[in-house]
Amino acid sequence: MNYRLDMEKSIKFIEENLDSELTAAMIANHIGYSLYHYSRVFLACYGTPIMEYVRKRRLSLAAHAISQGKKVIDVALEFGFETPSGFSKAFRREYNCTPTSYQKKGIFEPLNVTRQDDDGGTQKWLGQVRIEHREAFKVGGYSVSTQISNVASTKDLAAFWEQADMEGWEIHLYEKLNPRRHGELGIYIPKEKDEALYVLGVVVDNFKNVDLDMVAIEIPTGDYAVFTTRPVNMKECEADLALSIKNGWRAIFEDWFLRNREYQYDESRPDFEYYDERCHYRPDSVIEIWIPIKKTQGF
Repeated sequence: MNYRLDMEKSIKFIEENLDSELTAAMIANHIGYSLYHYSRVFLACYGTPIMEYVRKRRLSLAAHAISQGKKVIDVALEFGFETPSGFSKAFRREYNCTPTSYQKKGIFEPLNVTRQDDDGGTQKWLGQVRIEHREAFKVGGYSVSTQISNVASTKDLAAFWEQADMEGWEIHLYEKLNPRRHGELGIYIPKEKDEALYVLGVVVDNFKNVDLDMVAIEIPTGDYAVFTTRPVNMKECEADLALSIKNGWRAIFEDWFLRNREYQYDESRPDFEYYDERCHYRPDSVIEIWIPIKKTQGF
C-alpha cells in the first residue's frame, strides 16, 4: 500500500480547504481511511497530530495575510476562528507576539508543507522484521483517554508512565496480574466518535485478577509484521529511544508497506508497541512494533 501517496493526497485536500470547515474525519473520509487509521498513519509520516498540522497551516497562512496588510479581524474569520480574541491567543502561542505587532514588524513566515526527516531518511530506523502468526490473547492494564486526532504514541506513553510511577501502577500491574513474562504493551483502542483509549498493560491468561479500575482487552487471532527498532544507547541519552520509535513508525508506513505490496494494514485488530527487558537502559535498547497485517488481494 502506498501510504506516502495517500498522505500527499490528504495534504492536498487540506491545502484546498484551509479556509473552510475541516475535521479529521472529513480528511480521512476523503482518502477512504477510517479516522483512527488515518490519524495513526499521518502522525507516523509527519510527526504531528492531524488537527495540530491543520492549526499550524492556518496560522501560517494567516500570518502571511497579515504581513500583506489584511485586517486582523478579516483574517481571523477567513481562517475559521470564531472570535478575533481567540485568533489572537492562538497566534501569540505560535509566534510569541500579537497579530498587530507581527504586522508592524513586517515578519514573513515561509509557508512549508513538507516534512523534514529527522535523519534525512527513514529506512535505517528499522531493524529486524519478521512475519508472525499469533493466536488470540488477553491483556489487562491501565488506560488513559485521548482524542484520536491527537494520537501521539511516544508523547502519551511518556506522560502516562510519569503518572503511573507516581501512583505505583507499574508495581501493581505486575503484583496483581502476575503475568508469565515481563513486558508491557502500549495499545491504542478506538472508541466512539473521536475518542481512543491508550492502554498500557501485560499479557494475562485470564481476567480474574483485573481490578475495576483496569481494562480487559482480548486481541483476536491474526498475522503481524513485527519490527524491531534501531538500537540506541539509553545509558547516554534516554530521549534517543523515543526518537527511534517515532522514526520506526514513520519508516513502516512510508517505506515498508510501499516496498511490500503483499501485505496491507488490517484495521480489524490494533497495533501495539512491546516493551521488555531489551529497552531497560541498555547500550543497545530496542522495542518491538507489532503491525496487524493481511494478504493483499491478488497475492
